[in-house]
Amino acid sequence: MRAPASPGNRFIFMIVSFMLWFPHFIYLPILSPYIEWLGGEYTFTGLVLGSYGLMQFLFRLPVGICSDLIKSRRPFIIFGMFTSAFSCLAFALTDSLGWVLLARSLAGIAVATWVVFTVLFSSYFADQEVHRAMSGIQFVVVLAQLLGMCLSGYLVEQWGWHAPFWAGGIIGLIGVVLSFLIDEPKEGIGRQPVPFKALISVMKEPVLLKVSLLSVIAHSMIFTTMFGFLPSYALKLGLRASDLSLIVLFFMIPHAFATLFIGKIFVPVFGKWNSLMIAFLLSAFFTLVTPFIDTKGWLCLILGLNGFFQGLLFPPLLGMAIETIPHEKRATAMGIYQALYAIGMFAGPFLAGVLNSAMGLTAGFYFAGTLGLMATVLIIFWNKKESAYQAFRG
Repeated sequence: MRAPASPGNRFIFMIVSFMLWFPHFIYLPILSPYIEWLGGEYTFTGLVLGSYGLMQFLFRLPVGICSDLIKSRRPFIIFGMFTSAFSCLAFALTDSLGWVLLARSLAGIAVATWVVFTVLFSSYFADQEVHRAMSGIQFVVVLAQLLGMCLSGYLVEQWGWHAPFWAGGIIGLIGVVLSFLIDEPKEGIGRQPVPFKALISVMKEPVLLKVSLLSVIAHSMIFTTMFGFLPSYALKLGLRASDLSLIVLFFMIPHAFATLFIGKIFVPVFGKWNSLMIAFLLSAFFTLVTPFIDTKGWLCLILGLNGFFQGLLFPPLLGMAIETIPHEKRATAMGIYQALYAIGMFAGPFLAGVLNSAMGLTAGFYFAGTLGLMATVLIIFWNKKESAYQAFRG
């Protein structure tokens, strides 16, 4: 059995992890306005926003499988960091819409290597400490996202559209250098590739399929709005680029705090499925009323409430994806779940972009709100079906 890694190795790994995510969130709030500034239509903006999720859907499982086959993680981490840095520098050095699409697609490929990051980092800890390790690395991800998105508008206001891309590229290059210092056991990590039959059997699990569909909808909503067209809508209302940092804070802080409430209050009181139903319903409501907001104060208030209820969605979905799966198949189930919800990261903003081009910028909010209502109806239908089944068995 391999001894746990030293605190120094863990620290370097967490710094590199921060440098993987930070560059792609430092420009995210200004990405859709930047594409519009370059002359891109909303349909093209949706394609660019969605390419990030599409690349994760296409590459996440193959990266994990290839890493298992060669029994090594660090080469994929270095590749991910290099691709991440190149993506930001491609944004910074060009003004072409084609390069924008390529650069955002490369960002999706870069973060698709995250599955390898989590596997290697978990190997630094004893089995009974893995959950604590994952909490720590997840905190690093959230911190990178929050800090990056808060700095975005300020950098544009001070130094122009390309400033966030340059900042991301420089941080990414430092991350490339540090990634060579990451420790990996010389004997490799003994994790066998998942057989194809095991993939198929896990993919047929009914609860996993239901939860994955709901997660597709949840990711479609957030990548259409906060991580998609909301910054463009805010600027249309007359807000300045520096105000985008304020909007991010009002959304992301309640979003983060919601994770503390879901397990301690909502699920014990309402149950998992009812908690999801409430969260989807209220998130849909606040998304649908967003186009009627015309002041910064009301927009911040609505975003705070929407951020909270969207934040209630992701922790229970993550847990429910694997709770009915046998322990020996849970890693496979998690890989499938992560690959499937990436569909929402692509389909949501892409379809919203098409609708925005045809009917105006508010159409995307109506689309995302309708998705939330659809999820609510699905949960009600599944609950009634399950109740009828239990009554029949009883």
